[in-house]
Amino acid sequence: MSKHHYFLAAKLSNEAKDFLKNWAEANQSEFPFARWVHHEDYHITLAFLGFAEEAIKQDVIDTMPRILKEEGPFTLTLNKIGTFGPHKKPRIFWADVEESEALNQVQKKVHRQCIEIGFQLDKKPFRPHITLARKWQGEEDFVPDKLTEFEERLSFTVNEVVLYETHLDKTPKYHEYARFSLEKGE
Repeated sequence: MSKHHYFLAAKLSNEAKDFLKNWAEANQSEFPFARWVHHEDYHITLAFLGFAEEAIKQDVIDTMPRILKEEGPFTLTLNKIGTFGPHKKPRIFWADVEESEALNQVQKKVHRQCIEIGFQLDKKPFRPHITLARKWQGEEDFVPDKLTEFEERLSFTVNEVVLYETHLDKTPKYHEYARFSLEKGE
């Protein structure tokens, strides 16, 4: 039996992944975090499911196309960088996107369906972000003044929601288990 964890996420375009990869490579020395995320693993989590038995995982695969059938592709724009966790030694370093009603609507539908299927999901408000790195390891405390907007505003299209399976022993560590197109009802 598999002990992998699963999550549903908005898939980033290759252009967005490359942009963030290049930004991360150019800025890693200024932001000494312990672990930088592989660029193929960049995504925006919509619902973290954790471990899932085969039957309940199949319910996700069977119902997501119906839940998402009225949702079409939408555009997101990279906005700024930020952190989660203690201000002086943050746990998570992220990039976010400008406010998007389309993204919020897709997330609500996905979240609601996963709860209906039987998952116990995080009750925190949705904070769309793309994790870039984890665990501050700088000799000095983190300086929040370094958190800025991206000089270049890259916009990209989201046209898929993906059910990812986590493989902690691999790089990249997220495997596309199932994909759901956003192709508003035809």
